[in-house]
This record gives sequence, C-alpha cells and structure tokens, in this order.
Amino acid sequence: MKRLDDFRMQMGRHELVPIMIGGMGVDISSADLALEAARLGGVGHISDAMIKTVTDRRYKTKFVKAKQALYKYNAESEDKSLVKFNLEHLVEATKLHVEATMTRKRGSGMVFINCMEKLTMNAPRETLKVRMSAALDAGIDGITLAAGLHLGSFALIEDHPRFRDAKLGIIVSSLRALQLFLKKNSRIGRLPDYVVVEGPLAGGHLGFGMDWAKYDLATITAEILNYLAAEKLNIPVIPAGGIFTGSDAVSFLEMGGAAVQVATRFTVTKECGLPDDIKQEYFKAAEDDIEVNEISPTGYPMRMIKASPGIGDGIRPNCEAYGYLLDANGKCAYVTAYNRELLAHPGEKRISVKDKTCLCTHMRNFEIWTCGQTTWRLKDTSRRVEDGSYQLLTAEHVFRDYQYSTDNKVQLPEISEPA
Repeated sequence: MKRLDDFRMQMGRHELVPIMIGGMGVDISSADLALEAARLGGVGHISDAMIKTVTDRRYKTKFVKAKQALYKYNAESEDKSLVKFNLEHLVEATKLHVEATMTRKRGSGMVFINCMEKLTMNAPRETLKVRMSAALDAGIDGITLAAGLHLGSFALIEDHPRFRDAKLGIIVSSLRALQLFLKKNSRIGRLPDYVVVEGPLAGGHLGFGMDWAKYDLATITAEILNYLAAEKLNIPVIPAGGIFTGSDAVSFLEMGGAAVQVATRFTVTKECGLPDDIKQEYFKAAEDDIEVNEISPTGYPMRMIKASPGIGDGIRPNCEAYGYLLDANGKCAYVTAYNRELLAHPGEKRISVKDKTCLCTHMRNFEIWTCGQTTWRLKDTSRRVEDGSYQLLTAEHVFRDYQYSTDNKVQLPEISEPA
C-alpha cells in the first residue's frame, strides 16, 4: 500500500513533500507552524488576515491603537465610509511579519501567505494590491488567493518584479470558478502555479451555499483534473477539506492530485496560534457540535463549533480599530444588523445579534472557533492526560503521520512526561 511519502509535488524547480498546511487566520496558521512545514519539506502558510493585530501581538507594534485613535470621533456613527486603512502602515505590518518569518526559514520546503479577497478594508483594490506587493517585497515564497474569485488580483501585481518568479495560486470550489479566473487572466499570460480545490468539508469560509452537503471533493477534483488535461494545462491541483489521514491523501494523489492541503489536524498542535484552552475545545467537540451558518458578514457560509462565544453576541462594532470587512462603500453586514437590533431594543445595555457576527473583533479574541467538519475526530489522534485534557501534538508528529501512515490509521503521540 502506498504512502504519501511515495509521491512528490513538483513546483517549478522545487520538489516538495506533497503536504500543504492551509492558511488559517487570525494567526492560527502561525509562523511557527508554517516554518515547521517548510523545514519538513512541505508548504506552510501564514495568513495576512488582520495583519496589524498580528504584528501588534507578535512584534509589539501599535497599529491598531493608532487607527482607533485616528477615527475615535466616528465610533458612534453608523457611517463608516471615512474609516480607511493607512496603506503605509499596512505595508509596514505585512513586511514585518513576512520578513520575520522568512529569516527563520530552514529546510527545503516553502512558506506562502494566504490573502483573502473578502478582506475589503473599505478600499478593495488598493489594500489588496499593497498586501500582495508588500509580501512579495519581503521575500514570501508564494501567495495563495483565497475567499473570493480574485478575477482582477493578478493584474494588481503584474508589474511587480517578482510576479513571474514567486509562486501564485488560487483557491476554488468549482470548475466554473477556475474557468472564470483563467479566462479573466488570459491576457496577462500568467497561469497560476497551483490550484487548491477546497471541498465542502473545509473549515472557516466555504465556497458553497447552505446546500454544501450536496457536493463532494473527489467529484470536483476529478472535474478540474479532466478539464486541465483536456486543455493541456499543466497546473498542479491540490485537494483540500476533510482529508484526515495519509490514506485519504494518497487516494487524491492517485487520481492525479499534486499534493493535499490540510489544516484541521494542525489546530491542536503546539505550534498552532490558537490559545491552548481553545485547542481543548476542538478536542472535545462532538460531530453534532459543528455547524455551518451564515453569520459571517462576508456573505459566505462558515463552519464553526456551535459553542463559539461570538455567536449571537451583540458587541458594538469596532470598525475604527479593525474594520477589515468594510466594503468599498464603508458598509458591513454586522454593522447593519447591530444598528437594527439597537433600534429595536432602546435602552438595553446588552443586545444580541443572531444573524451576523462582528467577525473582526471575535476572530481577534478567538471567540469564533472556525473548524473543519472532521474536527470531532481529533480526540482520536491524541491521548487523555490525568486532568482529563488532551495531550497537545507537535506539528512534526502530525506531518509525519500524514507522510508515512497507511490503512487509514492515525499514529498516537508518545506519552508525555508530567510537567
């Protein structure tokens, strides 16, 4: 029986272990996690989601405080159209995080950055352009375009000196989305270096409607592989979403995939950016504790653990400090929902907003626990310790288990010594 290690992904001149760790924000896919993937010969992601919050935490910058102070006068206003990001600060934060990560990189693997199109920041084109350009300037190995069709994203950086050199990929959830992307970018003459095919069992935002259960990753992957073969396009295809064991991964590589993207099993590793107490919530989750809902202001369905404290919370919008989801007109679906509930419940100190959530604030505080559909299986990958909690894993242990396991087995970690 084949193991994942029997395959390699060729990306330009790089020969890689065919394991890519997905880009989970806000700093859940931490630099430490991405660097472990690279050290072991695979691909790791950092995320630029709420990059100023990340640098404030990691490198003691004051970007969030500065933005909040600048727009403090607007905090009570429903009109957020004036709340803009300082593009120079955005560049500085991106470069700081990327450079600090890349200077620590070891091994034969690569580190990419995940860029969500839906982080519109009240200036969609301008902010996306500087985010991508700054990451390229700072030496990132590649950029994965996520959470959106990204029809114009390549054009934003086609004049960058590294546009042809860095690895650029796109996440899609359908053949149609890929076809639209390729058609739109045909004039540029620059194909994506890889395509991540994210299926309906993935964590966080989904590229499906609430009928996500009707779709199947293997079927979508086969459609895309067949299309690329018919068009004679040699683009590595990387399936993602619900790939829980090395055997799961092998099945996709045998059908023509170049690698797999995985994330759920790495959420409970020591290197993951989630707080340790929340990692225990992931371990404890049962299958019926996981839901797909429509509370994200982005308009995409989102998968998370039902007990997430941010669900139904009516916190005041904090766009002056964050505001990552404000669209080109300064609008956010949560701000609209919050103001509706405020008018409906005058004088109440604490309101509840059921249909949307303040994703910026709650993701910043780790109060929306996004997860993959297979999260309920995490308890079977570790050991209980004396206090009833689960032993955290190392990223290397999980990576090696994917790489070498067979027969759909999961290797449990060595019993840890008491602290």
